[in-house]
Amino acid sequence: MPEYLSPGVYVEEVSFRAKSLEGVPTSTTGFAGMTQYGPVYYPGGPRNCEPRLITSFTEFERVYGGLERFSPGGDLRESYLAHAARAFFLNGGQRLYVSRVYVQSNPGIDGGGNPTYDGCASRTVAVGAANAIWRARWPGALGNVHVAVRLVRSKLVPVTVNGAVQLKGIAHGATIEVFAAGTAAANLPGGAAYAVQEARFAVTTITAGVQSFAGSGGAVVLNLTDIVFLVEMQVVVTVTDERQDVYDELSGHPSQKRYIGKILQLDDPEDENATVWLSWAPSADAFDAVRLMLALAANASPRLQNGGDGDLAGPDELNGEPADPDNASVKATGLEALGEIDDIAIVALPDAGDLVDSDTSAAAAQLLIAHAENLRYRIAVLDAPPQSSLNEIRAFRGRFDSKYAALYHPWIEILDPTERASQGAPQRRLMLPPSGFVCGIYARSDIERGVHKAPANEVVRGLTRFEANINKGRQDVLNPEGVNCLRFFEGRGSRVWGARTISSDPEWKYVNVRRLFIYIEHTLDKGSQWAVFEPNNERLWANIRRMVEDFLLVLWRDGALLGEKPEQAYFVRCDRTTMTQNDLDNGRMICLVGIAPVKPAEFVIFRVGQWTADAKR
Repeated sequence: MPEYLSPGVYVEEVSFRAKSLEGVPTSTTGFAGMTQYGPVYYPGGPRNCEPRLITSFTEFERVYGGLERFSPGGDLRESYLAHAARAFFLNGGQRLYVSRVYVQSNPGIDGGGNPTYDGCASRTVAVGAANAIWRARWPGALGNVHVAVRLVRSKLVPVTVNGAVQLKGIAHGATIEVFAAGTAAANLPGGAAYAVQEARFAVTTITAGVQSFAGSGGAVVLNLTDIVFLVEMQVVVTVTDERQDVYDELSGHPSQKRYIGKILQLDDPEDENATVWLSWAPSADAFDAVRLMLALAANASPRLQNGGDGDLAGPDELNGEPADPDNASVKATGLEALGEIDDIAIVALPDAGDLVDSDTSAAAAQLLIAHAENLRYRIAVLDAPPQSSLNEIRAFRGRFDSKYAALYHPWIEILDPTERASQGAPQRRLMLPPSGFVCGIYARSDIERGVHKAPANEVVRGLTRFEANINKGRQDVLNPEGVNCLRFFEGRGSRVWGARTISSDPEWKYVNVRRLFIYIEHTLDKGSQWAVFEPNNERLWANIRRMVEDFLLVLWRDGALLGEKPEQAYFVRCDRTTMTQNDLDNGRMICLVGIAPVKPAEFVIFRVGQWTADAKR
């Protein structure tokens, strides 16, 4: 009990109600795979390389690139993950984590014994005796961006302060350009005869409130009649025809608020999604700021070079490597990186269906299943290989047995969004894995109905047709084996027509039952952490019972549990019948929870018979 050490009035807060449980999110999805660009761990790369949370496809394009084909391994390949992300949001998904996988082509060790990393585009700009290097922040051919720098000037008027010529509104490190009085307008910035001359530039330095001006030949003396311009940089990064990033009012001096080395730095730039950064080490010479600005603006080859898409990722690369517990700078990759995000409830590998062959695809699927099983609170959505015959899809399905995964077939055809039909030539068509569409439908069903609703008999959006026509006869073969079919119904459109896991255990036959238990277990896990180290007595047990019962009552009212009464839908026991003295002595509190989940009406049967008018009911 609280301490009372001296006489006085003590006001204490007490709680007269049970704790409450807040349900965990169930629609948050995670994809791992290859993209054109974007965050990925590599030695010496940015610290912020973890999977990004994406909430729209526009945001995905800005971070990870678009839908265009790219060349991992040298062969042109569809951007399956980008198409899956587009399908996910088109079908109702709202929150998507993306873990980019990049396989470098030529790993090596530099002269200092450090690992080298290829694939990041760069361009070197000579700045006096030193070099400034434009570098892409992430590997990929999309990093071969066009970077243009131009000088922007605004007129300033010199003023007299304490007998010395000073400039008004100029901070330490500002770059100025000085013209003598009477300079012809044609020879001023913007004039027809104007030419950049290094000798006209100076950097403002302020010591003890007194301005001085450092030029290429030493100190610069200003006259009251001089014409002075403040000079800043504008950097324009052209990524694609549709994307152009502009950075204004940049300076070449580290003391300036908008120093280019700070705004466009490797770690924590002003724009989180900046595609480039500037590698530059300024010297003690203040005039280096001017040299940098002039060199960047005068560079005749503004496009970065040598960015590459790396090699084709295999199952091990898609699975990734865990973070190094002894080195905080070594981050997790692939599925391992998604494993560090607690919110994710659905996972998929959109690239896994179209790897080298079906054996390789099956190996990637096995790793995805292992990921879901090891983390317990998520389900894996598997893609069958493309162009699979009935026997091939059955053989592929026969490789797996898991209550934490579901398999979907066939692939889905769409019109290529990156091309438009021209006169006389139809628009190109693509075949895509179903996982992106299905994950979006999972999320849509969760948001609109709840996780207890089977994600089936739902319309698939954004397609032209399915790769194969699954009729009732074919589904009669595939459905009992746990292959969820995508089918077209005349007058009802294209729909997901199956909601089974790939488990041989009939208790976990249905996707919604598995996901409902995941939801409940994860909620109990997160919502009961407060009970750890509480006194293990009847008071705690009663509090736990009320907390769980209140949560399950809401589920029952929402239609997630069977029964006409709560007593028929669930029970919660936490007392001396669930714990022995040995459990208490070893600090164990055991709560037993039983629920009756709602299973889908997979077979709707009407029995119709003849009835006579005088028959008794």
